[in-house]
Amino acid sequence: MTKKGRRARKQQQQTNKWLVVIALVVIIGGLGIIVSTINSAQQPVAIASDSASIFERVSPSEFVQTLQDDPQVMLIDVRTPAEYAGGHIANSVNINVEEIASRLDEIPRDKTIVVYCRTGRRSARAAQILRNAGYNVIYDLGGILDWQAAGFPVEY
Repeated sequence: MTKKGRRARKQQQQTNKWLVVIALVVIIGGLGIIVSTINSAQQPVAIASDSASIFERVSPSEFVQTLQDDPQVMLIDVRTPAEYAGGHIANSVNINVEEIASRLDEIPRDKTIVVYCRTGRRSARAAQILRNAGYNVIYDLGGILDWQAAGFPVEY
C-alpha cells in the first residue's frame, strides 16, 4: 500500500471513530427526547408554549419523525455557502455560523429552530448564539455526516 493509501486509510479510521462517538452522543442525548415524546404523545414543538428555553440535540430519525414536516420549524444549515452548495438537507436555509448573530432578523422567534453543520461543532455554537439571543425552542441536529450515515438524502 502506498503512503497516500495508508494516510487515507488512517483518516477513514479516525473518521469512523468520530462517527461512533458522535452516534453515541446523539443516542444518549436523544433518549430524553424519545422518552418524553413517547410518554406525552406530543411533538417537541408543543414545548414552545413553555416559558423555559429548550436547547437539545435531536437525532436525524427524531427530526424526520417529529419536526421535518412541521411548518413551525425552521431548519438552518450553519455551514459556509460552498459547503451548503455541496449538499444540504431539503428545505434548509443557509446562514453561516459566523454571520448568524448579525442575521437574527431572518430567524423568526415564534418558530422552532433546528440547526446543523457538518459534524455538530458549529451547530452547537449556533444553538448557543440563538439561545443567548433569546430564542426559546432550539434543536441541534448535529452534522450532515450523521444525517447521511442514518441513510437520509441530501439535495444539491
